[in-house]
Amino acid sequence: MPQIIEWKTAGENEIVWRYPVENITWGAQIIVHEYETAVFFRDGKAYDVFNAGRHTITTLNIPLLTKVLTAITGFSETPFKATVIFVSLKQFVGLFGLQAQTTEYAPLQARGSYWYRIEDSNQFVNQVVGGQSAYSSNQVIEFVRAFINEKIIDELSHYDLLSVYTRLDDTSFKVKNMLIDNMKRLGMELIDLKFEGVDTTPEWRDRLFYIKSGTMSSEVLRMETVKKSAEELGKGGGGAAIGAGAVLIQSGMSMPAQAGMAMVICPSCRTQVSAASKFCSNCGSNLQAPSKVCSNCKSSNPVDGKFCSSCGTKL
Repeated sequence: MPQIIEWKTAGENEIVWRYPVENITWGAQIIVHEYETAVFFRDGKAYDVFNAGRHTITTLNIPLLTKVLTAITGFSETPFKATVIFVSLKQFVGLFGLQAQTTEYAPLQARGSYWYRIEDSNQFVNQVVGGQSAYSSNQVIEFVRAFINEKIIDELSHYDLLSVYTRLDDTSFKVKNMLIDNMKRLGMELIDLKFEGVDTTPEWRDRLFYIKSGTMSSEVLRMETVKKSAEELGKGGGGAAIGAGAVLIQSGMSMPAQAGMAMVICPSCRTQVSAASKFCSNCGSNLQAPSKVCSNCKSSNPVDGKFCSSCGTKL
């Protein structure tokens, strides 16, 4: 009874299977089903490949391995040692999810799907199965996912946030072409890749809103500085450092809702009050009255004041 080498239990999502017996007898029957190949592998290198059909193992149909065996044993070894790796040629789908950075160091999250198949079984076994010790389907799947994530992260680092958001189809096309070349070197064909969602942090979404509106990047950063100043004043810290009547959010400037309403500092008691107020809600001072500017610290003071309320300099 000849030795039968066959992948009998190939599942729908299984990519590779290693025949568990390494002792192969001459005259063994190797059965390769449709959409499969079988690769002879020894000493970390892939040799002869069998396509679909029933084959009898002889020196004629494994010439590459026979040459190696002859050099090692003088062709006296029987049975000879080799590993048979079965490879599925079906199409597979995977999911990617990653965190990257754009050219301006904006954090970027992306997710999507990719479709691929094994194109060159010999190269695939050399580069992935043997090269990465990925002898099971789960190991291959994890390797492919990590490989694609790494390449996409590297590619996205060459794009700015606005390009990724506003020209996602173009970005996807370029990423796909990059991956086609890289996966081809591993014996795989990337059939398609699609981004299904991209996102960034709330802070960068605000910046993106202004940039898309045509606001210069420098102006966006200035507005953010004003916003942060307003938030600090809202905590009650450092209010005295801002001159009387200083408007934290300029009139006519559209800011996100979370920046809060515009505020001013009362020149008399230094309380924060709404910029729309005519009188201070704490001391009743007239906020519309003219003020004296301190020659030392440039703070505004009540017009009838004799000394600066901030530094004590005589007015």
